[in-house]
Amino acid sequence: MKRLGGESSVSAAVVRFALAGLVAVALVGVASFLLMRNIGNTEATDNASKLNRVVGIGVVQPRLTEALLRGDPEALERFDRLMKRTVLRDEVIRVKLWDADGRIIYSDEPRLIGDTFELGDEELETLAEGTADAEVSDLSQPENRFDTGFGKLLEAYSRVSGPEGEPLLFETYQRYSSITSSGNSLWLAFAPALVIGLVLLYLVQLPLATSLARRVRERDRERVRLLERAVDASDRERRRIAGDLHDGAVQDLAGVSLALDAAARRMGERDPEAADSLRRGAEQTRGSVRSLRNLLVEIYPPSLQRAGLRSALEDLLAPISARGIETELDFEPELALDFESEALVFRITQEALRNVVKHAVAGRVAVAVAGVERGTELTVADDGRGFDPGATAAGVEPEREGHIGTDLMADLASEAGAELAVDSAPGRGTTVRLLLPR
Repeated sequence: MKRLGGESSVSAAVVRFALAGLVAVALVGVASFLLMRNIGNTEATDNASKLNRVVGIGVVQPRLTEALLRGDPEALERFDRLMKRTVLRDEVIRVKLWDADGRIIYSDEPRLIGDTFELGDEELETLAEGTADAEVSDLSQPENRFDTGFGKLLEAYSRVSGPEGEPLLFETYQRYSSITSSGNSLWLAFAPALVIGLVLLYLVQLPLATSLARRVRERDRERVRLLERAVDASDRERRRIAGDLHDGAVQDLAGVSLALDAAARRMGERDPEAADSLRRGAEQTRGSVRSLRNLLVEIYPPSLQRAGLRSALEDLLAPISARGIETELDFEPELALDFESEALVFRITQEALRNVVKHAVAGRVAVAVAGVERGTELTVADDGRGFDPGATAAGVEPEREGHIGTDLMADLASEAGAELAVDSAPGRGTTVRLLLPR
């Protein structure tokens, strides 16, 4: 079902825009937070890798001796004191020195010294090419069995050279929380500027949205005013044409019909054939008068003001019934409407019935006007071929090209503060509902 009619106010449109903008700003803020936190973590990880390399080259490598590589206790003790004094501080909680065969030459955890483990691909690549790297430590590996109590760790490793130039692997472990803390610090450094920028962007858009909504509203009012003038001009022209036809052609034809009847009577038995011809002419003239009067009702309904809405609707259905289409009118007897509401119901019914005649190929049409909980409802339903309201709204209506009846009804309902709904589908007929609120 396609809903037509009813317009949002400027304030309602701005509120919707503000809410949508707030959601967009929040999404951008969250996305920026996640992105910048990730960038901060990556930067902190790179810094940990670079720090490992600097310590390895500047502190560890100059203190490497043959005695240390052989596992001499005194050399190990001196190296241990050096590591605890210069490296094992702040967030670094473990240090390891490996040879190319996977033997741990030194560790601040003495139970690991002398053990041999298989080196991973990354460690072997660092030994071969000298590139420093860092990654989250796999605490399930046997060489990390004493580190499980520290929680998530980041291990950084770089290549150092032994006394004879042999490649060794220097490895440090630090708490991963220090990495995330550094990442958050980087994010927080940029957060104020980002938040202020998003808030300013949001605040700048609000007056622009308000101005745009007011302009759209003003254009809509101008369109409605033009429509009102067009409808008023149409009504005036309808009254003029109806008056000219009624006072001119209809009266003349009625006089011709009476004259032909009189002539037929005068001919009498003198010329029966001519009398019959005159009577047929009179009957055809009366038929033309009836057709013109039906057309007058369609052009301008005098019965709307003279006899009320029910009679006017009956007048609208009369020419449709004459076309062989079954008609039905259900009008609530106690229904009381002001003239403007009656005029709107009449105009909507007139346009809906015009669409039935022109496009629906219907065998039956029913019109109902009744009071409902929310106000007064008009229903015009036919069993014709129907159409796709969605295609109409999109401007795609190949079988009814140029037809603007639906849009006209929508504009009339919108201007009167009523709601119009068109329910239709190909092969399922069409139902037009107009709701006039209390």
